[in-house]
Amino acid sequence: MSLIRTGMNLSFSFLSKLALVSFPVSELKKKNKIHDYSQLAWGSDYVFERLNEGMIGYLTGVGKGVKPCDRIILREGCESYQYQVEEVDYYSDPSDMWIALLKQVSID
Repeated sequence: MSLIRTGMNLSFSFLSKLALVSFPVSELKKKNKIHDYSQLAWGSDYVFERLNEGMIGYLTGVGKGVKPCDRIILREGCESYQYQVEEVDYYSDPSDMWIALLKQVSID
């Protein structure tokens, strides 16, 4: 009787692990997005508050889908800068408005 019970446990264990293996890898590891704000207008489309000589800052913007580890491209004059989203908080109203703490990174 214990052999049958062990066999059932092994089968259950195997099936539960098989479900994890067959789950698409793309769903397990979501790719971080790059949001290009370089063509948008500062002051009307977004506001960027530079801190520490622009190495970090707070960006207030509109749009859904911005999350930590995403990248945001901003333009200042002729120069483009890429920032990584360290933290992001969405406002309750409007629900697509957010503020994010950004850290400058090298452009890939």
